[in-house]
Amino acid sequence: MEKINAVITGIGGYVPEYILTNEELSRMVDTNDEWITTRVGIKERRILNEEGLGSAYLARKACRQLLAKTQVDVSTIDAVICCTTTPDYRFPSNASIVIGKLGLKNAHGFDVSCACCGFLYTVDLASSMIQSGRYKKIIVVAAEKMSSMTDYTDRQTCVLFGDGSAAVLIEGTTEDIGLQDSYLRTDGLGLPFLHMKAGGSVCPASHYTVDHRMHYIYQEGRTVFRYAVTSMANDVEEVLKRNNLSKEDVNWVIPHEANMRIIEAVTKRLEIPMEKVMVNIEHYGNTSAASIALALWDFEKKLKKGDNVIFTAFGAGFVHGASYIKWGYDGDKVGVNA
Repeated sequence: MEKINAVITGIGGYVPEYILTNEELSRMVDTNDEWITTRVGIKERRILNEEGLGSAYLARKACRQLLAKTQVDVSTIDAVICCTTTPDYRFPSNASIVIGKLGLKNAHGFDVSCACCGFLYTVDLASSMIQSGRYKKIIVVAAEKMSSMTDYTDRQTCVLFGDGSAAVLIEGTTEDIGLQDSYLRTDGLGLPFLHMKAGGSVCPASHYTVDHRMHYIYQEGRTVFRYAVTSMANDVEEVLKRNNLSKEDVNWVIPHEANMRIIEAVTKRLEIPMEKVMVNIEHYGNTSAASIALALWDFEKKLKKGDNVIFTAFGAGFVHGASYIKWGYDGDKVGVNA
């Protein structure tokens, strides 16, 4: 029996229309465009500000574009896995909402919560499901409404985050393309430095937690920066070593779009030129689990079949890792713009 590999065969995406600029933020908190651009490299971020809409809405918009671009028969989709830190509800899952809205009659679904590593980890999971031979087509959709837990009175964190979603179709192939290797780790050291204080079972929502603004992102930026740079660089080096790849063999690095200074520090340590790094943080900010997927969506036309692509991410937990993917199609030949 031939070995089954798992390959990404299409990408769809969606970002909200509303653009929150640095200039507008400077009217909300004590900041300015120069301060934000210099420290994090962000000029604007997309915000879903329509009443009653959450990350599942973003997810289904991305999935609709994916289905239109790939022209796949919806009855052949076996599963939808949604990676998100900002689901619409504690339950049911975003995946179940997406499946219902899209009318995917033969699919099951579930959510994955791995913070900013969500897409990285979920692609690895879906690929394992495909490689088992039990599943033929799986949609991985990363969707985040980070604005829902951003404190717009905190100048350190409110400049960072935006909303958006992107989805990929993963299928089986016998060609030597697709996911080649992943190096994924969770060290468990990150709780004190990056978390939301209330809203979980340890500290349920109450008048006290709302009054004390405990339902927003809490981050100790310097510590997170240090761990992120070290972990992402080491993880990429490990993946290159395990697969006998040199820096020259790498066509593209797609990092989690957390902070431009983190991205630059990681690539400098790796001695990989920025010309090989896909970066869109200037326009979207940090979209957590969705950031790598959105970069794929933005730069799809640059990708060629057989390209050696490295994903790397770091998030709350701390969770981190890197994956090596041999790209499966020529992005510039995708004709549908749904």
